[in-house]
Amino acid sequence: MHRLFIPLLAIITAFSLSGPSQASGKTTLSPKELLGKQLFFDAKLSVPEGQSCASCHAPEAGFTGPHEGINKAGAAYEGATKGRFGNRKPPTSSYGGDSPVLRFDRKEKAWVGGMFWDGRATGRKLKDPLAEQAQGPFLNPLEQNIPDARTLCMAVKDSTYASLFEQVWGKGSLDCDRNVSVTYDRIGKSIAAYERSKEANPFRSKYDSWLGKKVKLTDQELQGLKLFEGKGKCAECHPSKRGPNGTPPLFTDFTYDNLGIPKNPENPFYGMPARWNPEGAAFVDTGLGGYLKEAGYKPSQYDPETGKFKVPTLRNVDRRPSPGFVKAFGHNGYFKSLEEIVHFYNTRDVLGRCEKLSDPRPGENCWPEPEVPANLNREELGNLGLTGKEEEAIVAFMRTLSDGYSVEK
Repeated sequence: MHRLFIPLLAIITAFSLSGPSQASGKTTLSPKELLGKQLFFDAKLSVPEGQSCASCHAPEAGFTGPHEGINKAGAAYEGATKGRFGNRKPPTSSYGGDSPVLRFDRKEKAWVGGMFWDGRATGRKLKDPLAEQAQGPFLNPLEQNIPDARTLCMAVKDSTYASLFEQVWGKGSLDCDRNVSVTYDRIGKSIAAYERSKEANPFRSKYDSWLGKKVKLTDQELQGLKLFEGKGKCAECHPSKRGPNGTPPLFTDFTYDNLGIPKNPENPFYGMPARWNPEGAAFVDTGLGGYLKEAGYKPSQYDPETGKFKVPTLRNVDRRPSPGFVKAFGHNGYFKSLEEIVHFYNTRDVLGRCEKLSDPRPGENCWPEPEVPANLNREELGNLGLTGKEEEAIVAFMRTLSDGYSVEK
C-alpha cells in the first residue's frame, strides 16, 4: 500500500478554508475529500474570476445561497458574468450523495434519482449523479462561465493545490492536452467526495442527538415530529426514520413532485436576453418534464412529469448565518420562510386564487396560480386541515434538523 503525503500547505489550507464548523471540532478529510474542498472553495475557477461553488452553496446557509438580499427577491443567483442569472434557487449541495442514477421506478411509477432540481445530472456517464452535478456549473455560461474543460484544467494546473491533485489522481493527471476529458471527470468526482464527506454531512443536528438518546425534544418539537409523520404527510416524501442498517435519515426520497408553487415574479431570469431566455416573462419552468423532453423521451413519458422538481433534503433547512437571516424555499425561491411554505402545503387548495380577487393577500385569502397547473400532487398536500398551532409545531420540528447542535454535558 502506498502512503500519500499531503504537502503542509494543503493541510493548513484544509483548516483555513471557509468550511463548516462543527461542535465536535475539526473533521479529518481524506486526500480526495481535501482536494474536492479546495476545488469547491476556489473562486478562481470562473471567468471572470470571483465565483466558486461556495458562492451559491455556502456552509453557513446550509450549503445554499448566502446572500439575504437575493433570497428576499428572485432567489436566483448571478453568475460570474455580471447580469447573467440562472432560473432557479440554488439547492443545498450537502446530503445528496445517496441519490441514485436517474431511473423510472416501475413499481412506484415515479422517477427517482439524478441531481439538479430537474434531474439532468443523471449519473449515467460517471455512475454518480453528484459528480456530474459538480461538473455542470463550471461550463455553464450563466454560472461560472468557463468556456471549456481545457480552460478549467489549466486553471487547476496553475492552482496552489495542483500537486495534491496529482497525488490523488496520479502523476500527469493534469495534462490538459491529452487527458482533459478524464481530468474534467476527476474534478467532478473530487468535489463529490468533499460533498459526501463528514465535514459536509456531519449528521450533528438536535434530531440526530435525539435519535441517539443524548437529548430530549421539547413538547412542541415532539408534536411537530408526530404531525410530520402523520397528519402533515411530510414524511411521505421526506422520510424521518433510520435506514435498514441504522443509517440516519436523509429526509428525501429522491423523487419528483409538482407542489403547485407559483411563479416567482422577481425571478431575474425573466429579464434575461433572448439568447438565454427567448420566452422572456412568459417563461415557464417545466422541471423534470422539460429535461426529459429535451433528452428525447416520448410525450407519454415527459408530459406526466411536467412541472415536477426533485424533493430536497430537509437537513439544514433552517441553517442560517444569523437568527433573522432570510432564506428562500421552493425551486424558484417563492417562499421566504418555513412558516410560509408549511402554510402553503396546508392551504394551497383551501384558499382562493389571487388572480380572481380584487384584494389579494397571498397566504391570507389566496394563493397565486401554480406555475404549472398540470400534474399537481393532490394526495400529500393542499388541504391538510392543520391548525395554526400544528403548523408552528411542524416548523419547530424542522428547526431541529440543522447541523452544529451541541449536546450540553
